[in-house]
Amino acid sequence: MEIRTDLALERREMAADNCQGVTSETLSVGTARITRIMVTDSVGAQCVGKPVGSYVTIEVPPFSDESASDDERRSAITVELTRILPKEGPILIAGLGNADITPDALGPKTVESILATRHIGEELSHSLGLGALRSVSVISPGVLGKTGIETVEIIKGVVREVSPAAVIVIDALASRRLSRLGCTVQISDTGISPGSGVGNARKEISQSTLGVPVIAMGVPTVVDATTLAKDLLHGEEQQEDITQNGQGMMVTPKEIDTVIDHAADLVALSINCALHPHLSPEVLMALV
Repeated sequence: MEIRTDLALERREMAADNCQGVTSETLSVGTARITRIMVTDSVGAQCVGKPVGSYVTIEVPPFSDESASDDERRSAITVELTRILPKEGPILIAGLGNADITPDALGPKTVESILATRHIGEELSHSLGLGALRSVSVISPGVLGKTGIETVEIIKGVVREVSPAAVIVIDALASRRLSRLGCTVQISDTGISPGSGVGNARKEISQSTLGVPVIAMGVPTVVDATTLAKDLLHGEEQQEDITQNGQGMMVTPKEIDTVIDHAADLVALSINCALHPHLSPEVLMALV
């Protein structure tokens, strides 16, 4: 039975201990647990089922936990994103997913709080006391079922017009474990295939398809029902029964509305802070 997960960390956990071509390190920063995984060659890519590149998993207190420090969560995400962002040049940000389906609404909700600056001239920026703002463009391309256009085709057209130094794509992900829903952020420099975690993969959005670096950011919001059965049950008969009856079903937390709202706010603020480090989080929140 196929184990569905978008997280490189979980792919590494399932791989053999002596997996060649894969390196990893784990560190703690405040309440955040950060795991950096590097897939260095084709052997490692085959071992973990992920393309060659860098993957960072940030595990933090649940987004629905309002007692936890958002500053620590935001700081950890901002630092890791800054490590792989181009130091200069315009950035295009795309929020992937379906805004009408809560577990899939992370991308569209996140871009609502991204500070778009491409239209703000340098003179106006300085007159407002904001200093030199990095050029940022934001789109929410929707889904194929509504637009009739593949997401990568829409983004490719925008890339031709705005010539970004990199594209950041934001999407909801699938995990193999319930414990990672709504408390994990993954950042990678390998792009993304929208819908792959839920068995509905669309055309790849990556440097090879767009011609510019693509940074993917995501939060796991669902677990495939049969994957969950495999993870929790040991009886083969039970597994087979659930695999047959649970095909196409996804499990999501009951507080998913809160998880999506808080995760979107946190990811958006982290991106804004990474792109405009000279502005405080408070100023950035006021601007959006």
